[in-house]
Amino acid sequence: MEEGGSGGSGGSDSSTSGSGGAQQRELERMAEVLVTGEQLRLRLHEEKVIKDRRHHLKTYPNCFVAKELIDWLIEHKEASDRETAIKLMQKLADRGIIHHVCDEHKEFKDVKLFYRFRKDDGTFPLDNEVKAFMRGQRLYEKLMSPENTLLQPREEEGVKYERTFMASEFLDWLVQEGEATTRKEAEQLCHRLMEHGIIQHVSNKHPFVDSNLLYQFRMNFRRRRRLMELLNEKSPSSQETHDSPFCLRKQSHDNRKSTSFMSVSPSKEIKIVSAVRRSSMSSCGSSGYFSSSPTLSSSPPVLCNPKSVLKRPVTSEELLTPGAPYARKTFTIVGDAVGWGFVVRGSKPCHIQAVDPSGPAAAAGMKVCQFVVSVNGLNVLHVDYRTVSNLILTGPRTIVMEVMEELEC
Repeated sequence: MEEGGSGGSGGSDSSTSGSGGAQQRELERMAEVLVTGEQLRLRLHEEKVIKDRRHHLKTYPNCFVAKELIDWLIEHKEASDRETAIKLMQKLADRGIIHHVCDEHKEFKDVKLFYRFRKDDGTFPLDNEVKAFMRGQRLYEKLMSPENTLLQPREEEGVKYERTFMASEFLDWLVQEGEATTRKEAEQLCHRLMEHGIIQHVSNKHPFVDSNLLYQFRMNFRRRRRLMELLNEKSPSSQETHDSPFCLRKQSHDNRKSTSFMSVSPSKEIKIVSAVRRSSMSSCGSSGYFSSSPTLSSSPPVLCNPKSVLKRPVTSEELLTPGAPYARKTFTIVGDAVGWGFVVRGSKPCHIQAVDPSGPAAAAGMKVCQFVVSVNGLNVLHVDYRTVSNLILTGPRTIVMEVMEELEC
């Protein structure tokens, strides 16, 4: 891809491809930092860590206190200790994502200083790379909307690829959506997206041309990033599922098999729970993922019969029996950019099968093995997970869930 748009001489291929590869890796690292920073910014706004603050009779809008943020990162297991938290935030500062409100401190310090995301004060540097990235992210989100069907599994040269778009159809769509005024302008946009590593040919053999060739987005903008990933200098190499509802670490890279995820049990121990992509939700009766987008992929069905985390079957009647050893709890969960962060399974009653340790549900107090009583005021004790799935996916971003949790003896 590095040589595709330049038409350079053959004698410089080795040196150019080497520098092009390094540039591509740097673009990928930059993109990952931008996505990670934006996801963190949204979470901090939702939890009121970012807010207007006063100091010496002056108000500083939309800022956070460095020391308080480090406490928050450790509490939410985004950093193991204060030193690591400082390194993580310094990564964001070095990329121009955050800064001291008066720009008097280039280093991120574990003190009561005010810092702010540049996106919150309009000082974010919009160079060509960032502009291309933000344009690509916007296009990706539009393509992933429920009504859009441009991204489909397709075959090229006998190999099947997930979530591809045909070049000619993509150009039509860009003009139709007003992203470009002419087809030539749309093609120029696609060349820029390729140059900045946003899209690529499915087998990386061709530059972008108006044809029936297939292309894909190189990264999944919706995958929930862990802040610790910023300390890994290598770009993520494994393909992520594009409709992943929350970032649970994959233990297997084969999307056609069931995938194992880390989940948090009530006893705080870590269990491995077998789970599947949300694309199979309509074809199997075992589990559903909750993402802020209700899109169901047209991918082929995958295996989806993870073993229940429940020690034994429990009926709705048992839960409602007077004096039964269960306590009711109510959670208000605000979905973030990638979802609510939990998996429900079962029927009459449904139960929580997995919880993303860094997701909104975990922050609200949700745990595995809890039984779902109601969703947004509607009793769901006597329905299966499909009904619960529909209530959540078609409902508001903020959901109120009542659950019952077994009391410890």
